[in-house]
Amino acid sequence: MKTHILIVDDDAHIRELLRFLFTKEGYAVFEASDGEQASKVMETEQIHLAVVDVMMPLRDGLELCSEIREHYDIPVLLLTAKGEIEDKEKGYLSGTDDYMVKPFEPKELLFRARALLRRYQLVSSEVITLNQTIINRKSYEVTAKGQTLLLPLKEFQLLAQLASHPGRIFTREQLIQMLWGTDYEGDSRTIDVHIKRLRERFSEMTDDFVITTVRGLGYKLEVTER
Repeated sequence: MKTHILIVDDDAHIRELLRFLFTKEGYAVFEASDGEQASKVMETEQIHLAVVDVMMPLRDGLELCSEIREHYDIPVLLLTAKGEIEDKEKGYLSGTDDYMVKPFEPKELLFRARALLRRYQLVSSEVITLNQTIINRKSYEVTAKGQTLLLPLKEFQLLAQLASHPGRIFTREQLIQMLWGTDYEGDSRTIDVHIKRLRERFSEMTDDFVITTVRGLGYKLEVTER
């Protein structure tokens, strides 16, 4: 079965460019000119990746991204003419996995799309492998360099969430909602405490991955290249 890409943009020229780019690589392409049309496509087609413009009529890309994140488990790549940090923050708060500013390099967009599709193949797996570090979501065990750790539940869930999407930026608020729930009344800085503990546990144990602070946005896990 071919991988299905949904392109959502009110600019017909952008859609044509992306259709050519993805079709040439063997992907099946679906198109929508606004968020409402995109929702209808997703109701009838199995989509594996959505490339979404931010500024659109009827329902903009941020609204569509939030809807996708609520109802579907697929990666989203936002395209926008706005590159300020505040605009990027809005994009990541809406749940996007990646963010590119127009004008963009078509080949780079293709590389990023491939990376997102690879990352999302990890999500459905009970075992996440980061080089020699293995995270088992069934047994709640982490094995690194032959040593097995049983982490406190929230630390394990936080590590597994970040590791399921290497390179994806998560805000503190997103992580709080995912792990503690929407009714959590504590300080979102509790995420910082758990991140600090994870870094301390693994810093001397393995260099298979690193948890990076993205200033003004949140955190992401990056796998060390071998």
